[in-house]
Amino acid sequence: MMSFADPYFLLLLPLLPIVAWYASWVRRSRSGALRFSDLSRFKKIRPSTSLRWRHSVMALRLLALAFLIIAAARPQSRESILENNYTEGVDILLALDCSGSMQAMDLDYQKRTRLDVAKEVTEDFILKRTSDRIGLVIFAGDAYTQCPMTLDYGVLLEILKSVTISMDGTIPDGTAIGLATARCLKRLENSQTKSKVIVLLTDGENNAGSIDPLQAANIAKIQDVKIYTIGTGSKSGEAPYLVNSPLFGQTFHKQPVKIDEKTLEEMASLTGGEYFRASDQQDLRNIFNEIDKLEKTEIEDLGEHRYHEHFPLFGILALASLLFEMILSQTRYRILP
Repeated sequence: MMSFADPYFLLLLPLLPIVAWYASWVRRSRSGALRFSDLSRFKKIRPSTSLRWRHSVMALRLLALAFLIIAAARPQSRESILENNYTEGVDILLALDCSGSMQAMDLDYQKRTRLDVAKEVTEDFILKRTSDRIGLVIFAGDAYTQCPMTLDYGVLLEILKSVTISMDGTIPDGTAIGLATARCLKRLENSQTKSKVIVLLTDGENNAGSIDPLQAANIAKIQDVKIYTIGTGSKSGEAPYLVNSPLFGQTFHKQPVKIDEKTLEEMASLTGGEYFRASDQQDLRNIFNEIDKLEKTEIEDLGEHRYHEHFPLFGILALASLLFEMILSQTRYRILP
C-alpha cells in the first residue's frame, strides 16, 4: 500500500491547471499577427497531425512538474519485518446455572438437558476468543468459582466439561443469581483491563443466597462491569423433564418454566449490558455470537516495519518528461524568434 511521508507537497498539484492557463495566456499575448483581406481559403485547410499535437510540449512540462511534486511528497510502501500486535483483551466471567431445573430437555428436542446444550454453546464461544482472560463460576443454591480467569482455554474447557447438575449433589439446589454475580465481581475487582464482562446464564428465579441480584448489579455498575444476562427455557410455559420411575422406567414429566425476566433485564440495563431470551439451542447460539461481536478485543499494531522509498522513480519520470519536452521544443515545435 502506497503512502506519503510528506503529503503536504501534494497540495501543489491543484495549482498545475493555473500554471497551464497562465502559460497559454502569455503565449497568446506575445504571439504576432498577419492581416488578410480574405480568409476563406485558409478555412479549407485542415490542421495537420503535428499541429494537433502542438500542446504536447506544455503537457510534458506539466507532467514533469507533477512527477517532481509527487517525488517531493516521498511516496513509500511498508513491509512488516516483525509482527508484534498489542492486544487490549476483555476479562470475561461466565456464570453458569447448574441447578436441578437445568435438567429440562426443551432446548434440544428432548435429546439433551439445558445444561448440556449450554455447555456446548459456551465451549464454542470460548474457542472464538483469542486473547481474553475467561473464568467460570457455577451456581445453584450456592455459587463457586470453578476456574479463575485464564488464557489457558484448554484447561477451562476441561473444567467446563466436568460441570454437572448441582455437581452431583455437592451444591445445594436452588438459584442464587445475586450470589453468583457477587462471586464474579470478586474475581474482577483487581482487573486492570478496560472491558470487564459477566455473562450470566440461568433458567430460573433468584431463590437462594443472601445477595439480591439488583444489589449485585449496582455494585457491578460502580466497578464498571457489564452484565449480559441470558434466560433459557421454552416459551410454551412448560418443559419436559426425564424422570426414572420404578414402574414405568424413564418417562417425561412437564414442569413450569419460571424465569425472572424482569430482574434479568434490570441487571443488564443497570450495567450497560443486554438481556437475551433463548427458547432453543439455535437461539442460544445466536445470543453468544451476538455477545462475541459486542465484546471484541482492541488490537494495536506495534510491529517493526521497513519502508521502501519510491521518490527516485518519480524523479526519473520527471527528468524523462523534461528531456522529451526539450527535444520536441527544439525540433518539431521549436518557436522561431
